[in-house]
Amino acid sequence: MHKIVKIILVVVGLIGAALWFMLPEAEMPASEAANNGALNAMFAITWLLLGIAVVFSLVFALKNLFSNPANLKKTLFVVVGFLIVVGIGFVLSSGTDVSIEEMAARGIPTDESEIKRIGAGLNVFFILTLIAVGAMLWGGVRKMIK
Repeated sequence: MHKIVKIILVVVGLIGAALWFMLPEAEMPASEAANNGALNAMFAITWLLLGIAVVFSLVFALKNLFSNPANLKKTLFVVVGFLIVVGIGFVLSSGTDVSIEEMAARGIPTDESEIKRIGAGLNVFFILTLIAVGAMLWGGVRKMIK
């Protein structure tokens, strides 16, 4: 299996190298370059490889997760904790952080629920940042005490 993967990677690498030399010149207008077949093929290969990497990462992560009950329990605690942080962030967001009229004047159609979701995302970011800084400080202080 390992040998087959290496052969596939070499073939994909050679295809990518061939497509590299078929890319449009730098002087070509962007509108024409966007329709270049070599460029589109390179994007397709990139998306394909990214999809394969994501699928294999998820499969092996889930396999390792379900193979050890202790890991599954820890993961469930982390997921529930994250959902609690998201809930707290959503409750703390008011939905009136930005003026809807000002956003409409700038050409960005929005409503109060969208602003509330954006505020919730910012709150979650800040809460997780505080947790990360607190964990680093806690670890540093614990190490200094020992």
